[in-house]
Amino acid sequence: MAKRRQLEVPSEETLKEMEEGFRRETAESSRPPIADVVADAASLSSPLPLADREAAARDKVDAETLRQAVAKGLIATELPIEHVMADAMSRDRMDLDSEELDELVASIVAHGLRLPIEVYQPSNSEQSAPYALISGYRRLAAFRHLNHMSGGERYKMIPAFIRQPEDVADTFVSMIEENEIRSSLSQYERGRAAAMAVYEGVFKTVDEAVARLFHAASKAKRSKIRSFALVHEELGDMLSFATEMTEKQCLRLATALRAGLGGELREALDNHVITSLAEEWQAVEPVVERAEGSGNDPARGGRPKLTKSVRRSRHTKLANGISMEREEGPNGYAIRFHGEVSADIIDRVMDEIRHLLGPI
Repeated sequence: MAKRRQLEVPSEETLKEMEEGFRRETAESSRPPIADVVADAASLSSPLPLADREAAARDKVDAETLRQAVAKGLIATELPIEHVMADAMSRDRMDLDSEELDELVASIVAHGLRLPIEVYQPSNSEQSAPYALISGYRRLAAFRHLNHMSGGERYKMIPAFIRQPEDVADTFVSMIEENEIRSSLSQYERGRAAAMAVYEGVFKTVDEAVARLFHAASKAKRSKIRSFALVHEELGDMLSFATEMTEKQCLRLATALRAGLGGELREALDNHVITSLAEEWQAVEPVVERAEGSGNDPARGGRPKLTKSVRRSRHTKLANGISMEREEGPNGYAIRFHGEVSADIIDRVMDEIRHLLGPI
């Protein structure tokens, strides 16, 4: 059996010699250069104080929140008032009360505009301005009035939320909701909004328009709005005080229209000089009363018979912002013009029609 060798602890002098030898052998270090760069940078800089690091972190979060808010249209932007088209869509609200407008103007002068308008960027390149109004018709009118009164020196810019609606239908829904919440529409204006949305091709039928635009309304209320839409379809061009009519008056007119008395109602309105709602209702009331006393149609569950309604084509755009449409109804055909149409333009159109069809 081999004899085991006993290990001895090196002396202090031996350890020193070994240490010096190791240092000599490793004098040429293989340390990478980047390590020296990092070490130098660390020696020349000191970490930010805790309060500064917290502030930097908050700034980063705030910047991300701002980017998300801008993307969602939650941040108001100031736009030149001439860059906003007020009538790109058929407005649901027809009347602009002068007293309410004066109050709004005074409030803006005293406190500024509390609620920005809402706009969107239309895809139609033929539009005259880059933005179209969704809501805030009276606010925009007030700013334009103030700008005019200041000679164009003040109120040039108006705060606006820029929305990105999925389609034009969303803009109609937004417009209705804004006015229903902030200042309730008249009965006739509700029906007109639904009818106009159909005329402009946003919805295929009045039923679809009413269901979408007034989705929060009860079934009974939506039924009434369809009646108001019928009144606009048949008599909208004849009624001068429709927005002042009560719900009952509108429904009674719809009853007469469903009874087939649309022609008589138009004739009654055409044969009277009308300067007030009372005179307008006095002209049509005899026809309405005759319809109410004529009996019901059992085939319609007691409701008056629905006659052929007026059908209108889509608007054809012409020069200078004018558009026209063809109308077909029980009383024949008609061509309607919309926009800044003067009597001179109509006379020239009549001359062209006489030239086309020839003399009698």
